[in-house]
Amino acid sequence: MRACSKLSSSITRRQMSSRVTVVASVAMMPSPRLDMRAGWKVCTVAGLGKVDLTSARLLASGDGWRVREILCRSGPKDPIFEEQHAAVSVSAVLSGSFTYRSRNGRVLLTPGSVLLGERQASFCCGHEHGVGDRCVAFSFEPALMEEVARDLSGVTRTDFPTHRLPPLQRLAPLIADVQALAEQPGSRGAEELALRMAGAALSGIHEGSARPVTATEERRMADAVRWLEARLVEPLSLGALASELGMGRHHLLRTFRKVVGESPYSYILGRRLTLAAEHLRTDGTQRIADVAFACGFGDLSEFVRRFRTRFGVTPSAWRARARPGSVRTERVS
Repeated sequence: MRACSKLSSSITRRQMSSRVTVVASVAMMPSPRLDMRAGWKVCTVAGLGKVDLTSARLLASGDGWRVREILCRSGPKDPIFEEQHAAVSVSAVLSGSFTYRSRNGRVLLTPGSVLLGERQASFCCGHEHGVGDRCVAFSFEPALMEEVARDLSGVTRTDFPTHRLPPLQRLAPLIADVQALAEQPGSRGAEELALRMAGAALSGIHEGSARPVTATEERRMADAVRWLEARLVEPLSLGALASELGMGRHHLLRTFRKVVGESPYSYILGRRLTLAAEHLRTDGTQRIADVAFACGFGDLSEFVRRFRTRFGVTPSAWRARARPGSVRTERVS
C-alpha cells in the first residue's frame, strides 16, 4: 500500500499491492489480519503495525449486497493511503466531513451526502479539515446494479460520472432509514433499504455534473460546515457565518452551494430536521414541541410543516411508524 500524496489521472491504471482499507467510506473491508473488538474489525497493515484509525461493523448482507458501518478517526496529521473499491460503493455520510479523490476529481463529503465509488476504482480519502467521520457503506455486485438500472426510467448507465450526491431534501428519508439500520443491525427491511440506496445513486447521477472546486473554496466551506455543525441548534444567520469566514454574503452563498451542493440555509434546515427525526425515533416520551425547540425551531407549526415536506409525514406519524427492528420500505422518487 502506498501513501497517496497526489492522485494522478492515471490512477485507474495503477496496480495496487494491497486492498487493505485504512480510511472510511470503503465498500468492502479486507479479510487479511483483522482484529475483532465487540463486532468491530480493526485493520492491520503489514509493515505499519496496527492502524487503529478505522473500524468496520457488518450491519446486514444478502445476495449481491452488503452493508457496513465505518468509523474513522483520521485527522489532518494522519497519512493518506491509496485504496481500491472491491465492489460498487454507495456510502451515506452520517457525521463528520472528509475529502474523496478518484478518477472524476475531488469532492468534499458532509453529513447527509452520499459517496459514490466504482468497483476496482482507486481512490484516496483525507481529513485535511477535521477529525473523523461516520459512514454506512453499501456494497453492490455489478449484476445487482444492472438489475436496478433496468427498472429505472431514464437510467442508461451504471457507472458514476460524479463521486457525490449532495445532501438533497429528497434523500432525507433514505438517510434517516440508514441511520436506523446502523442502530438496529440485521433489520428485516435492510434488503429493501439497500435497493433504495442503489436506485437513489443511479437516479442521482443524471442530475448534472459539478463545477470545479478550488482548494481554497473547499477549505473555507469545510470551515463553514464545521462552524454550522458546532452551532446546529443555535440562532444562525448568513451574515454571522460570512463574518466568521471573512467573506461577503453573496460570495459565501455562491461558494457554499458550489462546494456542498446546497445553500447554507438548506443545509442547516436539513440537519436540524434530521436531528429531530432521530429524537422522535428514539424517544417516545418527549413532547413534539420540546423536540422542535431543542432542535433549533422557534415555531411549532413551522417545524411540523417543514418536517412533513422533508419526510412525507407529520412528526407524530413518523414517531408512530418507528418500530424497533423495522426500516421503512418505500422507494425514494
